[in-house]
Amino acid sequence: MCELLGMSANVPTDIVFSFSGLMQRGGRTGPHRDGWGIAFYEGRGLRLFQDPQASVESEVAALVQRYPIKSTTVIGHIRQANVGSVCLANTHPFVRELWGRNWCFAHNGQLARVPASGAPSFYRPIGDTDSESAFCELLNRVRARYPEPVSVSLLLPVLVEACSSFREQGVFNCLLSDGDWLFAFCSTKLARITRRAPFGPATLRDVDMSVDFTSQTTPDDVVAVLATEPLTGNEAWTLFEPGEWTLWRLGECIASGPA
Repeated sequence: MCELLGMSANVPTDIVFSFSGLMQRGGRTGPHRDGWGIAFYEGRGLRLFQDPQASVESEVAALVQRYPIKSTTVIGHIRQANVGSVCLANTHPFVRELWGRNWCFAHNGQLARVPASGAPSFYRPIGDTDSESAFCELLNRVRARYPEPVSVSLLLPVLVEACSSFREQGVFNCLLSDGDWLFAFCSTKLARITRRAPFGPATLRDVDMSVDFTSQTTPDDVVAVLATEPLTGNEAWTLFEPGEWTLWRLGECIASGPA
């Protein structure tokens, strides 16, 4: 299985701390050696870093850990391959354009098959993973239902229905964003934490690294972090229920529900 990392914040925030912990699981404290990637939204742009090498050995990962990119929405992933070869084309997150925006997606799990809805196949996978195939199928469903942009409140039922159908074919934990919102779906395992004032210290579980967020934040900052497994050992993370989905904007959960 792979592991996911997501962030939603109300001010541009760097994710170096959480990213540093996740990268240890890519070959040092975890078996996820088959590539990694992370995407940072910057306005309507998307800064994407990927490498099919294990993250603990990747010079690109080392660069990202030294480079505090600030963003309000981030999606990251480390891969343990089960479908598809180890190569750049199969490295998450995957990105496609829809409605003039960059849509970004990462998946943890394995599907027996990707159920087809019959929607026109405008989006097609470049690699050979079930994850990218599911992403393309999801976007095809959205595009068939809504050729032009709609509010996320109208979009949500399509996303939840698609993710629920994928879940019936195996394990489907995912993160999805268009840069304005962050959608998370839990099939089996996902955790979250929202940091807000009063801030305090945090210590990573996978590497000897601590930070006192009091010195790096303002009283108005709100930062939500999502991960497959909790990244810190001295904070209270909330575990998702199987089938639970959440929608985040600017650090706050603005909608949630069961599948």
